[in-house]
Amino acid sequence: MRLAYTLARHELRLLVSLLLWAGRRRHGVGGGRAFGYARGQGAVMAGFVFVCMIETFTMSVLLRDWPTVHAVVLVLDLYTVLFVAGLYAAWQVRPHVLDGDALRVRHAAHVDLRIPLDRIAAVRHETRSTHERADGELNLPVGSQTSVTLELSEPVPHFTFLGRRSEVKVVRLHADDARELVRAVQAAQAVKAT
Repeated sequence: MRLAYTLARHELRLLVSLLLWAGRRRHGVGGGRAFGYARGQGAVMAGFVFVCMIETFTMSVLLRDWPTVHAVVLVLDLYTVLFVAGLYAAWQVRPHVLDGDALRVRHAAHVDLRIPLDRIAAVRHETRSTHERADGELNLPVGSQTSVTLELSEPVPHFTFLGRRSEVKVVRLHADDARELVRAVQAAQAVKAT
């Protein structure tokens, strides 16, 4: 039952993201400073949508003699197109956000992690293309790449997509303007320290 609830909540977030994207609005930015992370992914997602549309058409032709199966597969295919579009929209409308006392790290509708600035021991621009799985690390690559590394003085709790809790001490993420994000976090820490 919990799994069904988690999946339904995720799907709802994707649909809300589509509506926000259509209305040119962003989620949860408020008075904070937003840092996008999906620049350059539009062509990849458009390619996925194109492939899904070709598959939808092909299956319609192949299954035209079986109307019930055709209807079921058509609904699933159209839902897949909606899902892919929702994922791209979530990347666009849910950016990383730096507000007065925390950095909100996000990755589409899957991850939303609030890191207090006083727990960030080090922040640096670091481009990485390989990410080993390790306890205490959270890697959020876009296009298989991260560009910012956050080392934390104390762990922060992170809940996975299915609700498993883990303690995170290192966060690697991607930002379109990684150097500016690093400068902004360092400046916010300096202001907070005074």
